[in-house]
Amino acid sequence: MTLHIVNGDSTAGTLKVGGIKGAIFSFADALISGPAPANIDKRRWRETRATHLSNLYGTSFAECQRKLLQQEVALESFCQHEEVVLWFEHDLFCQLNLLSLLAWFGRVEKGRTRLSLINIGSFPGRPDFRGLGELNPDELLSLFPTRQAVSPNQLRLAADAWNAFCSPDPTRIEDFVKRDVSEITFLSDAFNAHLRRFPSVTNGLGHVEETALTMVQNGVETFVDIFLKFGDLAAVYGLGDLQVWLALISLTEGKKPLLRLEQMDHAGIRRIQASPRARFGLTDDGHDVLSGTADYARLNDFDIWLGGAHLTNSILWRWDEDAKKLEYQQDERNGH
Repeated sequence: MTLHIVNGDSTAGTLKVGGIKGAIFSFADALISGPAPANIDKRRWRETRATHLSNLYGTSFAECQRKLLQQEVALESFCQHEEVVLWFEHDLFCQLNLLSLLAWFGRVEKGRTRLSLINIGSFPGRPDFRGLGELNPDELLSLFPTRQAVSPNQLRLAADAWNAFCSPDPTRIEDFVKRDVSEITFLSDAFNAHLRRFPSVTNGLGHVEETALTMVQNGVETFVDIFLKFGDLAAVYGLGDLQVWLALISLTEGKKPLLRLEQMDHAGIRRIQASPRARFGLTDDGHDVLSGTADYARLNDFDIWLGGAHLTNSILWRWDEDAKKLEYQQDERNGH
């Protein structure tokens, strides 16, 4: 019997419709956001992630805990299967979840269970391919014979990559991508995209936020249009509609918001539910930040996690796009 681990309920559903043999499990986390601290046991990890997911998506802590525990049980039952197949794609969202799985499998004795990988960035006849979730059952099942055995070198590489991602020092990611990491296709591009999420040295915006603000500045104002355009401009992140929505809503909050909601749909606005017809506009501070005359990370209380790196106003890693490197800054206002 085969265990299929996929990154999304849509793909899981399509595999079921296609009649693939074996058990199917959808990865239960979204490691692209929230804390991923190093060197904590699985109980603390589960609690940390459940707290984040509950706060972000408005789901109960108990439900998040249940799903994450269910994932642990599914993984730990792998030895009951002849083969485990990982179904993933090229974007950062997928690659981070894949890395966590490969790192986990690298730590356990696999016995006679084979570990295989489907990891794609394109599909014949789909020039704008974004992910496995858009494929029909026949297309998706056509990938099964192309799966490749995961090599010991790939497991070691994934462990190093995962440790770099979870480190409180993000320069470990910079050092990692200087190596030859081609044995895990798409990893280099995904990690370089991750580094661009750190606040810019010029205005304190990460690439995701800057892309969204620039679109609004250029007249793309309704959420549905922003989301579709974002997918064209920043497909490497693999963000769904709710992730893009939350990025926009976060920019309407704080002491000095960069966006304002200019129009809401008839249902009003809920932070955890995207409103397609919601319309956004730049505030004066938003214009100043985009022009580089103000700094988002200094205008507002800054407290975010990017993997294992915890960024605050006092201790901040920033990305220099020209130099293609991170810089460490401390807030002189607080005497650091």
